[in-house]
Amino acid sequence: QVQVVESGGGSVQAGGPLRLSCTASGRTFSRDGMGWFRQAPGKPREFVAAIKWSSGLTYYADPVKGRFTISRDKAKNTVFLQMNSLKPEDTAVYYCAVDLRGPPLKYSDVDYWGQGTQVTVSS
Repeated sequence: QVQVVESGGGSVQAGGPLRLSCTASGRTFSRDGMGWFRQAPGKPREFVAAIKWSSGLTYYADPVKGRFTISRDKAKNTVFLQMNSLKPEDTAVYYCAVDLRGPPLKYSDVDYWGQGTQVTVSS
């Protein structure tokens, strides 16, 4: 089993930054990808960003390219999402995702989810 815990959500004005963190513990030796998804009210959960744990290769959804950066600290089993130039449409619950086989790029890739952290961007 893998335990996944996020932190760092909150409220911010448009144009501001936020940084999310996610730490995985437990059976992490078999994990090869972590990432972030988000879900706004009334909408399906969508991919935001992912990183291949072994190589550090990163992937981003088009709406966040150039504004968000995903990174990892292998020693701490932690992944970060630095969000800059935030927009009201970024408001959502952000979920950390763990994929045992590679970077989680779609909902069905995910083996373990975090509990979610709220991000609210006001205009």
